[in-house]
Amino acid sequence: MPRLLVINPNTSATVSALLQRHVQNEVSPALKVHTVTARFGAPYIASEASYAVAQHAVLDAWAAALARGERPDAVLIGCFGDPGLFALREACSVPVGSLAEAAFAAAARHGRFAVVTGGERWRPMLERLALALGHAPSLAGIHTVAASGAELAAHPAGAHALLAEACREAAARFDAQAVILGGAGLAGMAAAIAPELAVPLIDSVSAGARWAIEAGRAAAGPRAAGPEVAWQGVSWELEALNGRQPHP
Repeated sequence: MPRLLVINPNTSATVSALLQRHVQNEVSPALKVHTVTARFGAPYIASEASYAVAQHAVLDAWAAALARGERPDAVLIGCFGDPGLFALREACSVPVGSLAEAAFAAAARHGRFAVVTGGERWRPMLERLALALGHAPSLAGIHTVAASGAELAAHPAGAHALLAEACREAAARFDAQAVILGGAGLAGMAAAIAPELAVPLIDSVSAGARWAIEAGRAAAGPRAAGPEVAWQGVSWELEALNGRQPHP
């Protein structure tokens, strides 16, 4: 049975459970989903500092999974912001995907797109990511709401009205042909909001799950060489991963 490892880069078990449920529901039962939670870091990522720590936590989670004997066929980073994406691709011999990258690609098929997400500090971080992923020309604009994704997920009734209005405003203000509702904690909310919009609304978690379905049909790319120097002060699992070729 094909296996997908979903890494939640924050320390929230609630978000991990949400990811596990929504990703597994989106994919075929024949694809076994296992979600793991970062062993350190922040309960939600909402700043450059917490993002930087999350990148380390993603690598650590992958190394810990290998040490436990897990051999997934693909890995999905379960954060709209994709911390550790490029580093994990360098260290990993199986396909690695992420929520923002998958959502950007899905939205770009409709034309120029807007992003709605929680947490005001995410705007420059997502703009930088879109540039790195080659989607800057298609990104029409980013609309952030003050509440973080975790706060929105904790109050879904109030979040629905707030996010619906934000999505409508983003589509109109940026003249977007599609809107992304980004955030692991917002998984499932897009389905209820979509009928209120005149343009397609992309759920970032659903987009990531659809990437995972396709990833099982694709061959992994070549793996870059391991670090040139030994790491110090990291977990023993991550130290063991240094220079080792992980196999599915």
